[in-house]
Amino acid sequence: MTDQASLPRMRSWLFAPGDSEKKMNKAADSEADIALFDLEDSVTPDNKPAARQMVADMIASRADKHRLWVRVNPLSSGWTEADLAAIIPAAPGGIFLPKSESGHDVATLDAMLKDFEIEAGLTIGSTKVAALVTETAAAMFTTGTYAGAPRLVAMSWGAEDLSSELGAQEQRGPDGEYSHVYEMARSLCLLGAVKAGVVPVETVQPEFRDLDALRERALRVRRQGFRGMLAIHPAQVEPINTAFTPSAEELAHARAVVKAFADNPGAGTVALDGNMLDRPHLVLAERILAESGE
Repeated sequence: MTDQASLPRMRSWLFAPGDSEKKMNKAADSEADIALFDLEDSVTPDNKPAARQMVADMIASRADKHRLWVRVNPLSSGWTEADLAAIIPAAPGGIFLPKSESGHDVATLDAMLKDFEIEAGLTIGSTKVAALVTETAAAMFTTGTYAGAPRLVAMSWGAEDLSSELGAQEQRGPDGEYSHVYEMARSLCLLGAVKAGVVPVETVQPEFRDLDALRERALRVRRQGFRGMLAIHPAQVEPINTAFTPSAEELAHARAVVKAFADNPGAGTVALDGNMLDRPHLVLAERILAESGE
């Protein structure tokens, strides 16, 4: 089990293309919990060698390496090892693995990382991993296989690559809500992350100028159990951080729940504000307080 105290907060994960020094600087200087430099979709094949060096140089130049992560190319691309060879000597905080199809893929990545960490003189296991787990049809059937996957600290999901594989022309309806197959992908990611004991992270919202819709969606998925969200623009970071930070009212209620049970040791249920609470309410309250650092 990863020592959570050694990890950055994971409310907001801000993407920046790995071939743009300007955008990487903006992401790294933002309030995002994790700046996520991309070597995959936002970088063309011809630009990947230069992007690898740019990402490595960016990470090496900064002191906050623990919050500088890299989305590498998928294992199926044949480019993953070249990505790792370039960036691991710079000691990024973690690797974001796209198109992961099972916990076995994370184990494969772990073995690759181990070799590069040894070569770079880094502590084995110091590079953490997050996995994108619903980007192919096959991956949809294996989201429950990540428990015990080495280095894994978070799981997220994506709709764009999945819709491409399905040949789907529409992901969301007129109301902006995802259609059934993508809601299923979201749910499978959440369930798989909870089973694995890692952080479930909501996917991006492409409409980066509609911050009100982003705020509403972030609050909704947090209530469903997600603990962070991917971002594609610096303006999205503040609404995401706010949505995934417990409010003063939530903290006060959580403290009251914990106190009510503490005042009634051994009780299976307690009364609070006219409501009957049982042990699951206590577990949730303790989790909210723990996430806030209390």
